[in-house]
Amino acid sequence: MSGAEAARFVLHDHRRPSPHFDLRLEEDGVLRSWAVPKGLPDDSRRDRLAIAVDDHDLDHVAYEEEHKSIADTGTWEEHSRDVRRLVFSLHGRDGTRRYALIHTGGTQWLLHLTKDQS
Repeated sequence: MSGAEAARFVLHDHRRPSPHFDLRLEEDGVLRSWAVPKGLPDDSRRDRLAIAVDDHDLDHVAYEEEHKSIADTGTWEEHSRDVRRLVFSLHGRDGTRRYALIHTGGTQWLLHLTKDQS
């Protein structure tokens, strides 16, 4: 991304083959993607399973169809990253939330709503 352009994200509500959500973060010309079976964590449940899936083309940021709709969209920003963890904020339709993606092995990640929401 250029300095002036914010990286985009999209959260798809995917109803087939089984209901789940897809979190997609724009990076390096593609959408990095995770299937999140239960959706983004909220204040009552701070952690969710996230399964890394293949990158998607950037045109998926606005893609909808009969079985896939956009649950949220906006921009995202990275706060910190290392080999096992990415801390970031999603600036979506209903405000900003801060998360961490923590790699637990293979394709499995833990999507965590951080306590610090400032």
